[in-house]
Amino acid sequence: MPFDDENWWSRRKKRTPWDIFEEFEEYMDRLIREIERDVFSGKKKTAGPFFYGFSISIGPDGKPVFREFGNIRPTTRGPVVREEIEPLVDVYDEKDHVLVVAEIPGVNKEDIKLRATEDTLTISVEAGKRKYYKEVELPSKVNPDSAKATYKNGILEVRLEKKEKSKGKEIKVE
Repeated sequence: MPFDDENWWSRRKKRTPWDIFEEFEEYMDRLIREIERDVFSGKKKTAGPFFYGFSISIGPDGKPVFREFGNIRPTTRGPVVREEIEPLVDVYDEKDHVLVVAEIPGVNKEDIKLRATEDTLTISVEAGKRKYYKEVELPSKVNPDSAKATYKNGILEVRLEKKEKSKGKEIKVE
């Protein structure tokens, strides 16, 4: 049966907000099949552990935002298992500061290395076999010198004060 645009459009089901879960399920099925084919078949020599997860939240525009974390990344050549695990990170843009919360279980606070710029926060950890790495883009410009971090029960919290917006400089016309 030839493809008929008009009939296809009339047969198309109405999209609902729940369709995003069907699309995500299809994506996950494809990713798992590729991992089984490439990694577990012996084509690629990779040591575990294999760690993958996702989080769904509602963005400021009201649309769902999917975020992946773990050490498995899909590529055009199939999934790649990295040595470093990308931790689950939430970023909160508060009135006068940005709060970054990351799940980094099983390490000591001495193993955590943080680097902040005005626009990014880089989290890296090397603790024996546990390695984490994540570069977080911050929603506002921050003062890196104001950063304060705490780590308790596997949860890292980094608070960065926002940069004060310049009131501008008056310019004299000559």
